[in-house]
Amino acid sequence: MIRPERSGDDFLADVRDAHSRSEPFHLWWLGQSGFLLQWQGAHLLFDPYLSDSLTKKYDGTSKPHVRITERVIAPERLDFIDAATSTHNHTDHLDAETLVPLIRANDALQLVVPEANRDFVADRLGCDPAWPVGMTAGAENTVGPLRFMAVPAAHETLETDAAGRHTHLGYVVQFGPWTVYHSGDTVRYEGMTDLLRPFRIDVCLLPVNGRDPARGVPGNLTGEEAAQLAHDIGARAAIPCHYEMFAFNTASPEPFFEEAARLGLRTVRLAAGGRWSCDLSG
Repeated sequence: MIRPERSGDDFLADVRDAHSRSEPFHLWWLGQSGFLLQWQGAHLLFDPYLSDSLTKKYDGTSKPHVRITERVIAPERLDFIDAATSTHNHTDHLDAETLVPLIRANDALQLVVPEANRDFVADRLGCDPAWPVGMTAGAENTVGPLRFMAVPAAHETLETDAAGRHTHLGYVVQFGPWTVYHSGDTVRYEGMTDLLRPFRIDVCLLPVNGRDPARGVPGNLTGEEAAQLAHDIGARAAIPCHYEMFAFNTASPEPFFEEAARLGLRTVRLAAGGRWSCDLSG
């Protein structure tokens, strides 16, 4: 079992310490596609998965979700969160055992979800269907100082509901002068680069576990593809994710870092529970 760089009390102490530092913003990797972003006292959770719900659900089946990295933090201890996202309905991106405790611990929490998934989200979380902040591709919404813009994601295809709304999204988040792109689960699709380049993305968070039909689940970008995408959209830095959570659905991040080095792309290597204090100078 992989032990996080920081967890529990140590993780929370690091979040408190980072708040007093002068860097523009901070990012922690929580494992899988989960990240905590901190900027000037605002806190955003991207797609947190902080439970063992999938391990329990698939125990004894042909698709066991054996966790290989220990949990960074119990969700109910994160009582300072302003916003959280879900990019799509898969449980590692919309986990009731993570989000319900978060909602209880944060009275003012706003949850950003694809509009196409609103009813599904309400049913899974037991919340008022009117409560989530619904997003459609090309739309914008603001939560406090955070400006959210939605772009389609293809996991592994571009899927829409009967109203033509995408069920899988990525989020471009702007705050102050900074822009962070969380792709959600996706592969590259036609027009993706042209769609993302105008945002002038500072940091992109991309899955690198690739795709293998033998896994029995939809796949994502490979490491090489993720590095190429980050380069092509003009991101100033890229951080890989969606690996080292489940034994059956992981991949080495090394091809990502090797391809990024070949392309001259700046990267950040985070361990679960690790922090990057943004420094894009030089």
